Amino acid sequence: MSKKVVVFSSNTCGYCTMAKEYLTEKGVAYEERNVSNDIEARKELMSKGFMGVPVIYVEDEVIQGFNKAKLDELLGL
Repeated sequence: MSKKVVVFSSNTCGYCTMAKEYLTEKGVAYEERNVSNDIEARKELMSKGFMGVPVIYVEDEVIQGFNKAKLDELLGL
């Protein structure tokens, strides 16, 4: 079973790029919500109390920042 993964990112975030490359490398499908281009994504992220990216949701679990070990754990990699 594949888990729903959502990555909140921005155009200038190096850690966002690394996180997306890592997920792609591992064959994990994800939805990107770019706060640089998508005002609704920015509002959603801020309403959840986050001011920075990346913020990665794996189902209902949240990871703030790029944490490979936590991603692997939540995705069962």
